[in-house]
Amino acid sequence: MIYTVTLNPAIDKTAVISGFRAGTLNRMESLRADVGGKGINVSRCLSALGAESTAVVILAGGAGRKCREYLEGAGIGVLCREVPGETRTNLKIVDPARGENTDINEPGPEVPAEVLAGLCAELCERLQAGDIVVLSGSLPKGTDKGLYAAWCEALSARGARVILDADGEALRLGLAAKPWLIKPNHEELSALCGIKAEEEALLAAGKELQAAGISRVVISRGGAGAIFLAEAGAFCAEPLSVPVKSTVGAGDSMVAALAYAAERGLDAEETVRLSMAMGAASVMLPGTDAPDMDTVRSLSEKVRIKNL
Repeated sequence: MIYTVTLNPAIDKTAVISGFRAGTLNRMESLRADVGGKGINVSRCLSALGAESTAVVILAGGAGRKCREYLEGAGIGVLCREVPGETRTNLKIVDPARGENTDINEPGPEVPAEVLAGLCAELCERLQAGDIVVLSGSLPKGTDKGLYAAWCEALSARGARVILDADGEALRLGLAAKPWLIKPNHEELSALCGIKAEEEALLAAGKELQAAGISRVVISRGGAGAIFLAEAGAFCAEPLSVPVKSTVGAGDSMVAALAYAAERGLDAEETVRLSMAMGAASVMLPGTDAPDMDTVRSLSEKVRIKNL
């Protein structure tokens, strides 16, 4: 089973505004609302891939009820705790004229430490050895930045393979718990390690993380492709040239592919191809829609891979 953890979910509103400018009147060309949060996006993509998952979430208020209704309607399992307040609503501004995205995110409700501890304990009780748990996205307001590290230790002790997709202090502290796989982007890893965001430096940093006990490291590089380090070796995948509508959720699509590949036992090349194709197919869509699988299959055949 794959579990996705979203402790600070959201309703993501995506507005398309060509020539968006701050400090002046802007008119929307379109507006859509999606239930989101990184882990929920991963579960949505797993469903498209034909894999079952359970979304582990913190929900609040009317927006939280909408999140739960969406998950249950999509056939995604739900393990949740409800708290006072309101699940956040985020605004994503897509400017197709400039090829830019602007994110305006609310902080979301505070979550008591005992609620988080109880949710982690219940998840641990459900786990079987070999299950995959995706820890991703921002932490609730006021939460200790070491929470992902603590969860990773508890989940790993139960035999789970933990995928950590976080940034900043939550990522830095989480590394000490030795998650099974991490997926930073080049900017996050360069800031974390104090290096230039260049292939040679990123590869060296990734190998150091492997040597420290993290089995797999995937470094997404936007327009430069991605670096994959696994037990089978190190690989570089070139970017796919596709029309871009929105980059929101592209990284989550990659994470879904990595979790799916691990659960199904795909080899290194199959994993790289699927991950790159999922990410590319995702940016071709507005909002956080899951990619179309026919498109993913077509793109996967075009992925160019080299050994590093």
